[in-house]
Amino acid sequence: MYQANDRRYDKMVYNHIGRSGLRVSAISLGLWQNFGFGSSFVTAEEMCRTAFDLGITHFDLANNYGHPFNGSAEENFGKILDRGLRAYRDELCISTKAGYEMWPGVYGDRNGCRKYLISSLDQSLKRMGLEYVDIFYHHVFDPNTPLEETALALDQIVRQGKALYVGISNYNKEQTSKILSIFKELKTPFIVNQPSFSMLNRWVERDGLDEFCFESGIGLAVFSPLYQGFLTDRYLNGVPEDSRVGRGATWIANELDDKMLKKLGALNEIARSRGQKLSQLAIAWLLNNKAVATVLVGASRPQQIIDNVGAIDNLALSESELEEIEQILAQ
Repeated sequence: MYQANDRRYDKMVYNHIGRSGLRVSAISLGLWQNFGFGSSFVTAEEMCRTAFDLGITHFDLANNYGHPFNGSAEENFGKILDRGLRAYRDELCISTKAGYEMWPGVYGDRNGCRKYLISSLDQSLKRMGLEYVDIFYHHVFDPNTPLEETALALDQIVRQGKALYVGISNYNKEQTSKILSIFKELKTPFIVNQPSFSMLNRWVERDGLDEFCFESGIGLAVFSPLYQGFLTDRYLNGVPEDSRVGRGATWIANELDDKMLKKLGALNEIARSRGQKLSQLAIAWLLNNKAVATVLVGASRPQQIIDNVGAIDNLALSESELEEIEQILAQ
């Protein structure tokens, strides 16, 4: 039976999400890829255990993770919980989402209506064998459902005891502002927005979402921090056949041109001067943004989680380092 590492809390940094009382590990494990049907269950379990042993307490899922076998990541996570991790349930912050296409018909397609959100969470709880999740997100803004309906559904979910907090994902500043005003009226514990954000994908800054969320007491839990693997050492010396680009498993493969490779090489030199891997620098850079509470990392093997958690050893970035990074990214 699994026994967690007694020293799991020794090194990890824990941040409050916005102005809430909830703290999460600065690095969280996202189960988007490599945890669903067709993935190695043994490896998935080892990755979850490795993460927790390193102090990662936040595990992030969604109803459709495991595509095309939607729900299979949650099912596997439920099995992982049953095989020892469930004993630590009160030490875990588990989140899931609904919003994208999930099941056939008009009630399970991409939307934010009350029927879909509540039905989906009921299914997610059953798959994972949970009475509640810590955070439940609306996964993507739905222009065809009144925002009040989406907000009221999320509020109802909390009042039913099926989630402790609610969040949104893939909402821009304007959309976040509108739903925040509704949540304030309802006194819903709305604490987090989950956008994509990285050195190579800075729409959050251009949109002003990070500043708005910080000022409004909402935390950011950012995904794709390594830009589909670009911000790792995978592509510094060419394109490996087993990489996402090599397999054709990413929609941004055409961005990996000579200009991008030069940029990655320059960033890697900064990382090396700090005694870090490029991925660790990329994570540290994100955590220097005052709005970011946690960085959601994906993984295909335990060593990647170990490497990413290593970013915690050197999070501080000097003004000169930040300026040099800005100059490289502007090229």
